Amino acid sequence: MAGDKRRSRYNRDMEPQQQDLLWRIYHRPVPPEAWTDDGNLPWNDVDFSIRMLREHLDEAHGAASRVSAERALQLDWLWDALRLQRDQTVADITCGPGLYAVELARRGCRVTGIDFAPAALAYAEEAAREQGVTARCTFIEADVRQMSLPPASCDAALILYGQLAVMRPQEAAALLAATARALRPGGRLLIELLNPEGVDRGKSSWWYTDDRGLWGNAPFLHLGERYWDEDQECSIERYQIIHLESGKMDLIHLCDQVYRPERITRMLHEAGFASVTVHPGWDGLPLYDADEWIVYVATRGPSEDAQ
Repeated sequence: MAGDKRRSRYNRDMEPQQQDLLWRIYHRPVPPEAWTDDGNLPWNDVDFSIRMLREHLDEAHGAASRVSAERALQLDWLWDALRLQRDQTVADITCGPGLYAVELARRGCRVTGIDFAPAALAYAEEAAREQGVTARCTFIEADVRQMSLPPASCDAALILYGQLAVMRPQEAAALLAATARALRPGGRLLIELLNPEGVDRGKSSWWYTDDRGLWGNAPFLHLGERYWDEDQECSIERYQIIHLESGKMDLIHLCDQVYRPERITRMLHEAGFASVTVHPGWDGLPLYDADEWIVYVATRGPSEDAQ
């Protein structure tokens, strides 16, 4: 009853749509629950994927993809770490716009890139044509959690830039097992995950306005919050994006699972990998954020070990 009185008192001069929106924000769960099904990024929405592609290709920052100079260093490093050779087959899982896949194909590999952002995949296919490596590239539009690569068809695989951590742990475990099945015995998987020692465990909030960006090409207000779930070792970010022209609000709810080295190593063994090597900070590569990451290189065991 008291809440109804407050609502009536403060909303006399507001439109009903504005009232509902503000009260939705006021009554939001605090803190949000980890791994709810509400509000994930609309990766496969055509318009959103176009805007996300713009972020991937922006050389002014490395928020979506690393800048080209840093990718070149990573590619040299992972070529050696995965013991790649010409004519070997590589699966680039969550390949985005193919910035690694096309370069690996240019070096002589046959690459299958999997992602479900249509604009990114269209860009990857065009880049492969421009580089003359279309015959060496296959791009598949699919959710990697449902990927189905032929058994023992790949010599190596990549899951870069923390993408394994944005899915539920059980989904991550299933993806590792599917990747192990797709690798030949002795094949190698490279995974890049955040260093748990550097993860921000604080609570924070921020807001900004813009009229062009990831959330749209018209004026919007972004309200952001970040929380840490100690029990699940997971960071949670919630974005409430209010589109000022329409008055509608998008709710984005993101989780980022933290994996300690012992946990991800155990998961890799359970998935069918025989050995795992750990490389903090990309072994000292001069990346602007190298210290924030750990790279794991796992070697596929005999075929009967895969789950």
